[in-house]
Amino acid sequence: MRFIKSEDLKTGMRLARPIYNKNGVLLYERNSKLTMQGINSVKNFGLLGIFILEPAEPVPPMTRADVEFERFQTMAVFSIKEELDAIVESGRAQRTQMIASNIIKNYGHLDAKINFMQNLRSKEDYIYKHSLNVAILCAMITHVMNIRVEEQLEIVQAAIVHDIGKIMRFEAEEAAGAPLIDMPMEAREQAGHDLLDTAFSTRPNIKRICSQAQRMLYGFRTGEDISAIRLVSGARILAVAETYDKMTAMKLDEDPASEVAALKYLLDNPEIFHPKVVEALIKSVNILVPGVSVELNTGEKALVLAANEADILRPMLLMFRDNTIVDLSDELYEELEVKDIMKTLDNRHVMDMELLKKNGIEIEEAEYAEIPIV
Repeated sequence: MRFIKSEDLKTGMRLARPIYNKNGVLLYERNSKLTMQGINSVKNFGLLGIFILEPAEPVPPMTRADVEFERFQTMAVFSIKEELDAIVESGRAQRTQMIASNIIKNYGHLDAKINFMQNLRSKEDYIYKHSLNVAILCAMITHVMNIRVEEQLEIVQAAIVHDIGKIMRFEAEEAAGAPLIDMPMEAREQAGHDLLDTAFSTRPNIKRICSQAQRMLYGFRTGEDISAIRLVSGARILAVAETYDKMTAMKLDEDPASEVAALKYLLDNPEIFHPKVVEALIKSVNILVPGVSVELNTGEKALVLAANEADILRPMLLMFRDNTIVDLSDELYEELEVKDIMKTLDNRHVMDMELLKKNGIEIEEAEYAEIPIV
């Protein structure tokens, strides 16, 4: 499976992922062969490109939850774009609470983990897709942490609007017809948070969550002492979700960090990323689950057979070199550790569970959340 830019698409290529319109209607199913009409549709949708199957490659498995996750992302991104643009133009929040409620209905009540799949982003849609994914992560984390409903709604709303300052800058550049003097990132974010004072005047905690999360992350990058700040829990949650999504997001201009690399970064900096929030993130998304190929600190390669819920970074492995089974939770292997994930082009992994069972290898299959269609 590989990503092909829109201008390089050819008729006869097979789709690796479904394509939906902004209303969530399926336009092209997986394994569909591209026609000239389909190629023109992809270009008209403004897509940078799509994932295509190799000529002899089978269609990779997708759970119902995976399919629904991609469908929901497509629909919600359009809603978030319309809302953020409207707030910039009018200074009033119109549908933020409704969008947040819909995200919570779909992802704020799950009792199992999901495959948190990233989509490719461009400069034009990065902020909207980032805002959506951060909001989904916040909904799942707040659920695991048993945050009360009213506060959960505020946190998810804050996630939706936390990057609005960057939209203001892009709009200003376009309106002026020429580039503006580049503002520091902190200044642009502050300008956006000032706008939130007006847009959410009756819900001041939304701005508080955004500004405190920004202050935390900026202070961490610059070495500022932020220990005196009385942080609300929403700011800590937003900081974790924001960082995890930014690190793992797929882009054209740089390689994303793996889920393992992002998780290690969060765990290695508990002074800024609260351990309880990171633990809730671990309980929300699948990271080292059966079927994931990994590289160890010794340079050896292995396949995850069973997850370790007590210590997510120390699962049970099948070693490629000699087909032996190694349980990293055993003290015998305390010097071994997972260095990173070996990824396929679109971050998916395939393992034949039935074949392993037939060969006497007992594994615990990962549970996947069944996401309701709301």
